[in-house]
Amino acid sequence: MIASRSQLFIIIAALFVCTVALPVWAGDLHLEHNQDRDGRCISGHGSTVLTHGELELSALVLTDSGTGIGGVEINFVQVAPRERALGTAITDDSGLALFLFSAGKKDKPATIVANIAGSDDHEGRIVYQIPVREKTWVMFMIFGLLGGLGLFLFGMEMMSSSMQRSAGGKMRSILGALTANRFIGVAVGAFVTMVIQSSSATTVMLVSFVQAQLMTFGQTLGVILGADIGTTITAQLIAFKLTDYALLMIAIGFGLKFLAKKDKLRNIGDVLLGFGLLFYGMHVMSKAMYPLRTYTPFLNMLTELENPILGILVGAAFTALIQSSSAFTGIIIVLAQQGFLTLDAGIPLIFGANIGTCITAALASINADREAKRVALAHTMFKVIGVAVAIAFIPLLAKLIQNISPGGVIDTTDQAALAQYIPRQIANAHTVFNVSLTLLFLPFTNLFGKLIMRMLPDQPEEEAVRYDARFLEPSLLKTPALALNLAKVEIIKMGELVKDMAVKSIDPFFSGDLSELDELHNMEERVDALDEQISAYLIDIGKKALNQEQADEVYLMLHVTKQYEQIADIIDKELRPLAQSKTAKATSFSEEGATEVKEYHLKMIKQIARSIDTFTDSSLEKAIKMTKKQAKYVALEGDLRQHHFQRLQSNVRESVSTSGIHLDLMDCMRKMNSYSANIARALVQRYGEKSDPKDSGKKS
Repeated sequence: MIASRSQLFIIIAALFVCTVALPVWAGDLHLEHNQDRDGRCISGHGSTVLTHGELELSALVLTDSGTGIGGVEINFVQVAPRERALGTAITDDSGLALFLFSAGKKDKPATIVANIAGSDDHEGRIVYQIPVREKTWVMFMIFGLLGGLGLFLFGMEMMSSSMQRSAGGKMRSILGALTANRFIGVAVGAFVTMVIQSSSATTVMLVSFVQAQLMTFGQTLGVILGADIGTTITAQLIAFKLTDYALLMIAIGFGLKFLAKKDKLRNIGDVLLGFGLLFYGMHVMSKAMYPLRTYTPFLNMLTELENPILGILVGAAFTALIQSSSAFTGIIIVLAQQGFLTLDAGIPLIFGANIGTCITAALASINADREAKRVALAHTMFKVIGVAVAIAFIPLLAKLIQNISPGGVIDTTDQAALAQYIPRQIANAHTVFNVSLTLLFLPFTNLFGKLIMRMLPDQPEEEAVRYDARFLEPSLLKTPALALNLAKVEIIKMGELVKDMAVKSIDPFFSGDLSELDELHNMEERVDALDEQISAYLIDIGKKALNQEQADEVYLMLHVTKQYEQIADIIDKELRPLAQSKTAKATSFSEEGATEVKEYHLKMIKQIARSIDTFTDSSLEKAIKMTKKQAKYVALEGDLRQHHFQRLQSNVRESVSTSGIHLDLMDCMRKMNSYSANIARALVQRYGEKSDPKDSGKKS
């Protein structure tokens, strides 16, 4: 999951503090020994200058046996960018001479030579290469880091959203076909996480799906383990050094996005554009961090991350801020590409990222039901237990990774080798850890599920009328394919509620008991609230970048929701007053009239049930059958109305006294049938256009 505005602000503040609050650069520049004609040996060192000001240069004069020589005069001369004499220094008893070099505001990188006074120009001297940087170097480094991070995160989000648009339907169909088979769950979790680019988002999705009763808690365990594998795919891609091709990918992606006419090609263009921006962001960050390659305090700080506990804490904290283990892993690899990290420092950071990614799901489960809380707890326990076990084996893991990865064992002082090989080794460590975690827990998911059930047992909850749509998860709006799934579940629940209203609506006409009318009114208010919330959720989905199929589905769902709301309105606004009027008049239907009303009511209930079933399965076959049934029911209503008129002509007393109520009741049920059939017609219109008439019996 990509960071929100507040989270990004925290990241910016952290980067600012970490960069600006560091001590002034003091990286030592060690120089070789040089010997003059008299056997005196001179060596020295100076500090790299990052800001204009004074810098201490030192020179040490020794005898062949290593004894310091005092009273030796050392001349310091600047030879570039312009030649000038700087001054002299005299060695003390230990043979050490100190000289302060002052860099002016307009000075550029300087070359300084220290000579023993009176010695040959080419003997007994030291050459200092001192890069003098402008005062604004820190500011521009921050600009580079933040700009590169912005490009990196934006590219990842663009790539993720476009992959979701391309594979959204497949994700939903795969998730819809989930079984209790744990191995299928692992594959599904890996695929979905690869598309979403975040195991955090996958786990939040699982919390929502369990909340919406699309999945059981037991089914999620395999998916959670698969999600851990899916997130390693991103790290493996990032570890490839594709920055040289980033601009080419941006160019091709831009061309496809704005020139292609087909949605599929435009989605591919978005993927390439996002991929290119991701790698170009890494390139910008790498360039911005280049001065840190010789920044001793910064390098020392990174060395401290080899402490497993400290590395895990740092990794968990930053991943929790970004809310994406994939994004933080990418940042780790960027650091490694500059030669800043060793494998021993990278592994604890990866472990920390695995723990930090649990926080998002834990937050998402706070207001969820018991089963959803179990999903978040299981995810956290998998990670924490896995990391706790793996800490003891970090040396063995590092050795294994070195044996199977390019570069092998790398000298930690060889920054070029670290930059070349460590990114791939860190990505491999990430993969090996998560695959091992899956293999470790997969055989015991049933036992693990029972343990979670004991930790969070079922609790009896008082049943209360809910006016809030419980299955609409705002955090999944960024993944329209999955958000549409939740909206569909809520609409189906709404349809069931309307069907219950329709079933109960007929009783007061025959029993004379009006107590159920208040319940029908409460149910109608609930339907109205659901209609408002579902419609708002669907409109929010519609504001996202959707393909044409998803846009059509949003429109279809808005239409279906409105049809159910109209049926509920008829029951509350028309049938309730009719029932009250009939009871007040103390009249009864004729025997034939009562039979006809009940018969037509039953057919109306069946049509509502068929509409729910047809919408649930998105079945073109069922939708076509429903529209044919509707034609028969319209004809039947006309026949029953004719029968009623015949009874009126025969002067049947009950029919005469209830005629107005009877006709209005039949008309209401006819309209309810029509609204149910409108759902089937919409499905036929949507799916029938994409199907050959010969295939009309197949599901879309």
